[in-house]
Amino acid sequence: MKSIEVNELIGKFSLEVLVGSDRLDRKIMKAKTYRPGLEFVGYFDFFPQEHVQILGVKEITYLHALTEEERNHHIGNIVKYHPPCFIVTSNQDGLKYLTKYCEEEGIPLLRTNKTTTAFMTSLDAYLQKALAPEIAVHGVCLNVSGIGILLRGKSGVGKSETAHTLIRRGHRLVADDMVVLKKLSEQTLLGTHNEKSKEFLALRSVGLINVVRLYGRKAFQDETRIVLDIELTKWRDNDLNNDLELEPKFKEYMGVQITHFEIQLQPGRDVAGLIEAAANNWYLKTQGYSAAEEFMKRLECE
Repeated sequence: MKSIEVNELIGKFSLEVLVGSDRLDRKIMKAKTYRPGLEFVGYFDFFPQEHVQILGVKEITYLHALTEEERNHHIGNIVKYHPPCFIVTSNQDGLKYLTKYCEEEGIPLLRTNKTTTAFMTSLDAYLQKALAPEIAVHGVCLNVSGIGILLRGKSGVGKSETAHTLIRRGHRLVADDMVVLKKLSEQTLLGTHNEKSKEFLALRSVGLINVVRLYGRKAFQDETRIVLDIELTKWRDNDLNNDLELEPKFKEYMGVQITHFEIQLQPGRDVAGLIEAAANNWYLKTQGYSAAEEFMKRLECE
């Protein structure tokens, strides 16, 4: 199971370490943060102890209103479950009782000046990506007119060359050769690079190029939601390839279904143009428009 260390949150979110600087290697394995509420009144049946615990103004104000004995009792009950860390928002102070128990149990206590809602939104989004299940596939990932595409095919079929043409037409490279796919939900697949190949595109007979240096920042983006899986294959003479509307096909990655197209290669075919057409046509279909349906209606009206 994927995990990150508490230490990774310090630099990412500029957090202040109040307690536990020697325990920042504790593992975080759950993507959602949690604000303890019922736990302060002793109800722990569904306490998600493996989640990062957020203490906002509401929680700290409540603890301040308690007697010292009550406060120590409630905090003592929570820290014994050893969550990865506690994060206090809005730069709140007066936390002696928290520092005492966190020190005793070896739990990092961190603080941010951001408000609770804004901080939780940012942290949840970060953890969701960092802890998402992922696989690596051979191919090229592109963003074409705002639509994420995974371009696949056998080695040497022309994926990178096609990507280069699309980049010159104003579209964006995400990853070449090795594409990292992250499952953010049952319907969402994110495509990104593996850091080592960031901004690079390998072209046969030319070599490695940096698309940002050649074509500017607009030629690259870090990640994109994958909605189309396009496979480049050799031309097959016995295929008709002239249907008015192709039956929808899908490719599955980690349980996520992605619309799949196959483009057969032949000298003279504008493959980059076909990919642009496929992307734009897919978008129109999501908006409820079908060119084939409109064509058939016109025939019926004659």
